Amino acid sequence: MKMFSSLLIGILLVAIAPAQEIAPTVFAKWKDRVDPSVDRGLKYLSRSQLDDGSYPGSYGNSCGIPALAGMAFLSRGHLPTEGPYADSLNKIIDFLIGRQNREGLYTGGQYGSGPMYGHNIATLFLSEVSGMVDPDRQKKINESLPRALALILRAQGVNKSSRHQGGWRYHPNSRDSDTSCSGWALMALRSAKLNGADVPDKAIADAVAYLYGNFSEKNGHFGYSSPHNSKNSLTGMGLLCLELCGEHGKPSTIKAADYILESFRGLEGAQFEFYGNYYNAQAMFQIGGKYWETYADWMYETYLKKQKEDGSWYSREAGQVYGTAMMTLAFTVPYRQLPIYQRDETVDEE
Repeated sequence: MKMFSSLLIGILLVAIAPAQEIAPTVFAKWKDRVDPSVDRGLKYLSRSQLDDGSYPGSYGNSCGIPALAGMAFLSRGHLPTEGPYADSLNKIIDFLIGRQNREGLYTGGQYGSGPMYGHNIATLFLSEVSGMVDPDRQKKINESLPRALALILRAQGVNKSSRHQGGWRYHPNSRDSDTSCSGWALMALRSAKLNGADVPDKAIADAVAYLYGNFSEKNGHFGYSSPHNSKNSLTGMGLLCLELCGEHGKPSTIKAADYILESFRGLEGAQFEFYGNYYNAQAMFQIGGKYWETYADWMYETYLKKQKEDGSWYSREAGQVYGTAMMTLAFTVPYRQLPIYQRDETVDEE
């Protein structure tokens, strides 16, 4: 698979172009509190990082947690070539590339049920940071990312039943799929494609079809492995993926946004609330209008006060580093710094 050209012209244009201006309306109300909150969170992530670029605590030595922390730094506009978090970002880049095995898989450490979650998130982060790094690291990314993407494509192509085709699960050779792991894989492919990688259109289309196969047209929610086993934390994931893959404004996406609008208050204190909040925030921002306005108001009101004195947020599923990275990524949606989450400027604001 061909990856980024040596000149990296397309990527560099994305990387050095000014980020879209911060969205007005509801965020103006919260900005003076959100900015220092995010900065405290990033200081916690930098302070907690180990010398090798990994983190202590739950899953901190896997590839997923450092990659999420890296995206959190990027989401505030920090770069690996300058500024207070350049060293933290470069350590994460080096750590992830050093964890890639001969098959192209970013693996190792405590990764839970399987390595594909961490691999997909690491691939997404390295795709997002590509073009922002020094020449030596860019060369390493150019060598590493095509192998990582090829593995994701091979995993998607494993022979599966029709219900699971187009998706991913815990291992590269898994013969079943779930929407959670598939969401990260799809975003990694989409990010890389936007950066000029040779990602087949069919791979994106098949993944979108898989997600639609787990969508309840009647209720508007996404399920984990069928439309019937829904969770509050999953519909934002499905909606965001559809929005990022050209499905904006379709009846199904509006139906999913309506479902989130009706149910999101049940997320607080629920299982996987940080995961659900991250995806809901990203998805509702893409939809815009009353959806983002209503959700953002609740999110900032609910979670600003839950930040600890050390700048962290705690997730009972995966600890403080994960909780802080995910909350930071949710809070910084209006900054529009990560290329994958850039929003269509035709989206309405109310």
